[in-house]
Amino acid sequence: MNSTTQVQALMGSRWQGSLIAGFVCLALLVVAALFAPQLSPHDPLEQNLIADLAEPSAAHLLGTDKLGRDQLSRLIYGARVSLYVGITTVTISLLIGVLLGALAGFSGGAIDYWIMRLVDILLAFPGILLAVAMSAVMGPSLTNVIVALSLLGWTGYARLVRAEVLGIRRREHVEAATALGVPSVRIVLRHILPLLGAPLAVQATFGMAGAIVAEASLSFLGLGVQPPTPSWGAMINEGRHFLLVAPHMTLYPGLAILLTVLGLNFLGDGLRDRLDVRAR
Repeated sequence: MNSTTQVQALMGSRWQGSLIAGFVCLALLVVAALFAPQLSPHDPLEQNLIADLAEPSAAHLLGTDKLGRDQLSRLIYGARVSLYVGITTVTISLLIGVLLGALAGFSGGAIDYWIMRLVDILLAFPGILLAVAMSAVMGPSLTNVIVALSLLGWTGYARLVRAEVLGIRRREHVEAATALGVPSVRIVLRHILPLLGAPLAVQATFGMAGAIVAEASLSFLGLGVQPPTPSWGAMINEGRHFLLVAPHMTLYPGLAILLTVLGLNFLGDGLRDRLDVRAR
């Protein structure tokens, strides 16, 4: 086996391993979110003050919180919030970003200039600080978290789509369609956007991981999901006051966020290596 074949085999096993690990983590998150009532051993809102701050045991596998609520059940239901925020935020951001990015890249001129200046302005500020400010102004709620993250998250998709469109519009099939008088909207929809599936899939995977972390951060600050709805970020915030007596209150929600984001990053890496022909 020559060196080129060895490198290709190594890269192939790398992306396959990343894809498998990522799909497993994502599948676990989806299963937990969809079948939370069936998988949860207890009602996540049921309080039992007698068993408050209980350590992990047969009755409560991951222990209980300060109100005696089962941590495992709250973690499972918290997966619903994370998955909902991740999918919804990515979907809205993707639609806005693709629309404005394609418009900027294909139209050029003043439209391109002003759209990209708006992108530059939004990227000039730390995203989490803008999300905190917007959530504080609009009020703490899950809907406002999604709105805040979506209004900031579209910029990455817009830059990606614009860069791809600038390259694709010079290809022969696009120039031929333009010369034949095909409407610009049809050219973008039929001849350009279908070629962006691979890079957008990778970007969306990383975007979903970022949205989950951002939601957890805002919920930790009290600007996201409001009690008693379970949220991983809010659970960490509740447990930080009991680190010495009940470390499980922060340990397991933190691990849930870590494994979810790590799995999504693995998935994104695997998709990038698999779909990027130039990397192979």
